[in-house]
Amino acid sequence: MFAIVRTGGKQYRVAAGDKIAVEKLAGAAGDKITLGDVLLAGDGGEIADLASVVVSAEIIAQAKSEKVIVFKKRRRHNYRRKNGHRQQLTLLRILAVGGEDKKAKKAAPQAEAAPAAAAE
Repeated sequence: MFAIVRTGGKQYRVAAGDKIAVEKLAGAAGDKITLGDVLLAGDGGEIADLASVVVSAEIIAQAKSEKVIVFKKRRRHNYRRKNGHRQQLTLLRILAVGGEDKKAKKAAPQAEAAPAAAAE
Protein backbone atom coordinates (compact mmCIF):
# COMPACT_ATOMS: atom_id res chain seq x y z
CA MET A 1 0.00 0.00 0.00
CA PHE A 2 1.20 3.54 -0.75
CA ALA A 3 0.21 7.00 0.40
CA ILE A 4 0.92 10.57 -0.58
CA VAL A 5 1.59 12.73 2.48
CA ARG A 6 2.26 16.43 2.89
CA THR A 7 4.82 17.69 5.38
CA GLY A 8 6.99 20.80 5.36
CA GLY A 9 5.13 22.21 2.35
CA LYS A 10 6.13 19.31 0.12
CA GLN A 11 4.42 16.10 -0.93
CA TYR A 12 5.99 12.64 -0.74
CA ARG A 13 4.86 9.27 -2.09
CA VAL A 14 5.63 6.71 0.60
CA ALA A 15 5.23 2.99 1.22
CA ALA A 16 6.25 0.77 4.12
CA GLY A 17 10.04 0.50 4.35
CA ASP A 18 10.82 3.72 2.44
CA LYS A 19 13.34 6.26 3.72
CA ILE A 20 12.71 9.95 3.06
CA ALA A 21 14.30 13.27 4.02
CA VAL A 22 11.79 15.96 5.04
CA GLU A 23 11.95 19.44 6.55
CA LYS A 24 12.97 19.39 10.20
CA LEU A 25 10.44 17.79 12.57
CA ALA A 26 10.57 17.86 16.35
CA GLY A 27 11.92 14.69 17.95
CA ALA A 28 15.06 12.67 18.52
CA ALA A 29 16.45 9.65 16.74
CA GLY A 30 14.36 6.59 17.48
CA ASP A 31 11.12 8.48 18.15
CA LYS A 32 7.98 7.26 16.40
CA ILE A 33 5.67 9.81 14.75
CA THR A 34 2.57 9.78 12.59
CA LEU A 35 2.26 11.82 9.42
CA GLY A 36 -1.29 13.10 9.63
CA ASP A 37 -1.81 15.01 6.37
CA VAL A 38 -2.56 12.11 4.00
CA LEU A 39 -3.68 13.35 0.57
CA LEU A 40 -4.14 10.04 -1.25
CA ALA A 41 -3.75 6.36 -0.45
CA GLY A 42 -4.18 3.22 -2.44
CA ASP A 43 -3.09 -0.28 -3.25
CA GLY A 44 -2.33 -1.04 -6.87
CA GLY A 45 -5.05 0.67 -8.91
CA GLU A 46 -7.55 1.06 -6.07
CA ILE A 47 -7.96 4.17 -3.92
CA ALA A 48 -8.40 3.70 -0.16
CA ASP A 49 -10.63 5.63 2.25
CA LEU A 50 -8.53 8.46 3.72
CA ALA A 51 -10.37 8.53 7.04
CA SER A 52 -8.89 5.16 8.01
CA VAL A 53 -5.34 5.64 6.66
CA VAL A 54 -2.48 6.26 9.09
CA VAL A 55 1.17 6.70 8.08
CA SER A 56 3.58 5.90 10.90
CA ALA A 57 7.29 6.64 10.71
CA GLU A 58 10.44 6.46 12.82
CA ILE A 59 13.00 9.25 13.01
CA ILE A 60 16.37 7.90 11.89
CA ALA A 61 18.39 11.09 12.39
CA GLN A 62 18.37 14.88 12.41
CA ALA A 63 20.75 16.08 9.69
CA LYS A 64 21.66 18.96 7.39
CA SER A 65 21.39 19.02 3.61
CA GLU A 66 24.21 20.02 1.29
CA LYS A 67 25.45 23.59 1.37
CA VAL A 68 23.91 26.09 -1.03
CA ILE A 69 26.09 29.08 -1.91
CA VAL A 70 24.33 32.45 -2.30
CA PHE A 71 26.52 34.89 -4.27
CA LYS A 72 25.39 38.43 -5.05
CA LYS A 73 27.27 40.81 -7.31
CA ARG A 74 26.50 44.21 -8.80
CA ARG A 75 28.61 45.09 -11.77
CA ARG A 76 30.87 48.15 -11.64
CA HIS A 77 30.01 48.94 -8.00
CA ASN A 78 32.59 46.75 -6.22
CA TYR A 79 29.70 44.93 -4.48
CA ARG A 80 30.10 41.22 -3.72
CA ARG A 81 28.41 39.18 -1.01
CA LYS A 82 28.92 35.49 -0.42
CA ASN A 83 26.70 33.52 1.93
CA GLY A 84 26.05 29.84 2.56
CA HIS A 85 23.03 27.92 3.83
CA ARG A 86 22.45 24.36 5.02
CA GLN A 87 18.82 23.34 5.47
CA GLN A 88 17.89 21.28 8.55
CA LEU A 89 16.42 17.88 7.62
CA THR A 90 14.84 14.92 9.38
CA LEU A 91 15.46 11.45 7.98
CA LEU A 92 12.41 9.20 8.32
CA ARG A 93 11.83 5.47 7.87
CA ILE A 94 8.21 4.68 7.02
CA LEU A 95 7.04 1.84 9.26
CA ALA A 96 3.47 1.28 8.10
CA VAL A 97 0.87 2.70 5.74
CA GLY A 98 -2.67 1.65 6.42
CA GLY A 99 -5.61 1.74 8.77
CA GLU A 100 -4.62 -1.10 11.12
CA ASP A 101 -3.31 1.24 13.83
CA LYS A 102 -6.51 3.28 14.13
CA LYS A 103 -8.75 0.22 13.98
CA ALA A 104 -6.76 -1.50 16.73
CA LYS A 105 -6.97 1.56 19.00
CA LYS A 106 -10.71 1.94 18.43
CA ALA A 107 -11.44 -1.77 18.84
CA ALA A 108 -9.62 -2.13 22.18
CA PRO A 109 -11.79 0.27 24.27
CA GLN A 110 -15.00 -1.30 22.95
CA ALA A 111 -13.77 -4.78 23.90
CA GLU A 112 -13.06 -3.56 27.47
CA ALA A 113 -16.46 -1.84 27.75
CA ALA A 114 -18.43 -4.94 26.66
CA PRO A 115 -17.39 -7.19 29.64
CA ALA A 116 -18.11 -4.37 32.09
CA ALA A 117 -21.65 -4.01 30.69
CA ALA A 118 -22.19 -7.80 30.86
CA ALA A 119 -21.11 -7.87 34.54
CA GLU A 120 -23.78 -5.35 35.50
